[in-house]
Amino acid sequence: MRSRFVNALLLGGTLVLTAACATSDEWAEWQKHSSHFASGHHMLFSLRHTEGAAPRVSRRDLDSARAESWWGKTITVSAEQIFRE
Repeated sequence: MRSRFVNALLLGGTLVLTAACATSDEWAEWQKHSSHFASGHHMLFSLRHTEGAAPRVSRRDLDSARAESWWGKTITVSAEQIFRE
């Protein structure tokens, strides 16, 4: 009985915490996919680009995003901001 209560409490806490961090549009987008990121490169790119950080985008990032159909918040950069690796 105690483990059921603990499990329910943990599940409820997790739902409350995660629900507060995403908008309904973000949840709808994430539910369309089987994982949080399209690939390891997508994950590393997202970890490098947090809120408020200046975008640093390479041609490889753009090619991977197109080929792997990345999803999530779009980062817009001008052609001059794309760097060569």
